[in-house]
Amino acid sequence: MALVGGGVNPQPGEISLAHNGVLFLDELPEFKRSVLEVMRQPLEDRQVTISRARLSVGYPASFMLIASMNPCPCGFYNHPEKECICGPGIVQKYLSKISGPLLDRIDLHVEVTPVNFNELASMQAAEKSAIIRERVISARTFQDMRFEQQPGIHYNAQMSPNMVRNICDIDDAGRSLIKRAMEKLGLSARAYDRILKVSRTIADLAGTEKIELEHLAEAIHYRSLDRERWTG
Repeated sequence: MALVGGGVNPQPGEISLAHNGVLFLDELPEFKRSVLEVMRQPLEDRQVTISRARLSVGYPASFMLIASMNPCPCGFYNHPEKECICGPGIVQKYLSKISGPLLDRIDLHVEVTPVNFNELASMQAAEKSAIIRERVISARTFQDMRFEQQPGIHYNAQMSPNMVRNICDIDDAGRSLIKRAMEKLGLSARAYDRILKVSRTIADLAGTEKIELEHLAEAIHYRSLDRERWTG
């Protein structure tokens, strides 16, 4: 397969060619589900193994996955002004092309809503990219210091479950918030770990040592594809 690689003489696929870089998949539900499912283990283990009768070859696959998709085939599901023309069950069928286990492995689900004219024409100054860059560099410096005694670990996403428990400590109010979110959204244990990792990163970007309630709330907000309204 083009994504994982293969052939009689095994060759690396796109996920290995994107090692230490970014793999962008546009129109995610248009890929065959079987093709998408092969990414589950590489996303978890950061390597891919291609087995043949004569040999087994492992390739590195530590990549950042970025994917985009429409909310439905016509593109207007949940649109604030235009009506979705998809028939009954079409939206659910479209979204079900992406499995729950694969979504579990994607840290951030960001719904991009249409921008109205007033916002497009606004003269209000936005935050400059240079300022954002400095904030990201500062957060990565925190993480370099945090993991300086951990060989092979450089940033929060690489933490093991045991490390998450030790490093992403939250108070009783935070545990109560995430408990309610897990019950309401039906989140898995893997999603729980990823919420903690994301909230730790948000706290790093804010320059705070402790994970606050607002950091947890923002991380939970990024699980939008786990919400019932996406399934029609």
